Amino acid sequence: MKTTTQLRLQQLRDGLLNLHKTLVDSERLSYEQTFGPIQSSNQFLQLLMGDPWFAWLHPISELIVSMDEVLDGKEPLSQSMADAMFKQARLLLVASEEGDGFPKHYYEALQRDPDVVLAHADVANSLRPPKTQA
Repeated sequence: MKTTTQLRLQQLRDGLLNLHKTLVDSERLSYEQTFGPIQSSNQFLQLLMGDPWFAWLHPISELIVSMDEVLDGKEPLSQSMADAMFKQARLLLVASEEGDGFPKHYYEALQRDPDVVLAHADVANSLRPPKTQA
């Protein structure tokens, strides 16, 4: 039986996975508007893994992988491990009109694609502290 902490972290991970997919789809459309159609799934995978256009997505991919490792690990999930994952997600999902890297690209994706906004809102709900019973 999963603990509340495990369930919350799983919910966050699932929301991040949905956000990641939404960002990938949005970036693909933007890429294709700039460079033309991507010819195959294999070409798209190669672009995702190695093209600078998509490199900004790597931090969210890495966070999801880290969560998978913690959730599927042999050691029980400690509150401090879960807290660290939640903190990392909060720090990552800060959009910024200024600068570069993830915050800048995330800001641009939020501005151009309402699906990204909805996926972000779902993750933001998962990042809220649990309600305590009075």
